Amino acid sequence: MSAVLADTPEAIAPASSKAIAPSRGQRPWTFYVLATLFALYVLALYGPMICIYVLSFQDIRGGLVFPMKGHSLHWFVDLFTQVRTGDVKGSFDRSIKLAVIVTVITVVISFLAGLGFRRRFWGDGVVFYMMIGSLVAPGLVLGLGTGLLFQALGLNASWYTSALGAQLSWTLPFGVLVMFAVMSRYNRAWDEAAYDLGASRWQTIWLVIVPVLAPGIVAVALFGFTLSYDEFARSLQTAGSLNTLPLEIWSMTLNVTSPSLYALGTVTTIISFIVIGASLGTIVLIQKRRGRAAEG
Repeated sequence: MSAVLADTPEAIAPASSKAIAPSRGQRPWTFYVLATLFALYVLALYGPMICIYVLSFQDIRGGLVFPMKGHSLHWFVDLFTQVRTGDVKGSFDRSIKLAVIVTVITVVISFLAGLGFRRRFWGDGVVFYMMIGSLVAPGLVLGLGTGLLFQALGLNASWYTSALGAQLSWTLPFGVLVMFAVMSRYNRAWDEAAYDLGASRWQTIWLVIVPVLAPGIVAVALFGFTLSYDEFARSLQTAGSLNTLPLEIWSMTLNVTSPSLYALGTVTTIISFIVIGASLGTIVLIQKRRGRAAEG
């Protein structure tokens, strides 16, 4: 009888619960090693950035190194006076305009490529590898080739022609790859349902495909804007006589010896975070609207 009771679940429950109880001992030594490595990684990644942000608020007596001598916004004001720091305002304006143009073209072409590659066609592999082939080419070499091509054709290099083409060779492959990944999860049955309800092809694209793929489209736009906004290598030989913002920052490192350079880094970082935050907020709003539509 006692042997039977010993085999019942009630009899073995205390032992099993004791076996799966979480350990209250000290963490293994590997945890502290990995935590230390992670802390060093974060410090190496964000430490230089934080130093630049802090030093950008130096007083007028401050220099490029610690210790700080007072606190002020003097170098942010000096940044846009064009007395010693160059054409920061003009280069910033050109970089924003170029990034917007690149973003629009990247989104449109990537979206159309995603639609076109939903069905296999003859030579699709060749077309695909031609689209992403520029990823393996060094940016500086590609920019130099673009500049030489414009020179051979007798055209003047500028930020809205040659630099635009050179940057599209960098943003389009990323946009196409992201759009392909998003399109692979799209259910073609949604198209058939729209056609059954009387929607035309254009109505299906605008009212079904675009809303469903909206988060991916925003991601492609974010890729296009950020890659263009801080692109240096492909713009060095293609921007012409008017610098974009990365080129202006590079020229400032050669002749500017004041915290204005740090102030410019702070401003550009804030703008980048604003763009990223706006993009993520758009994705969240799209997901919320989609959830409400599904509930309704």
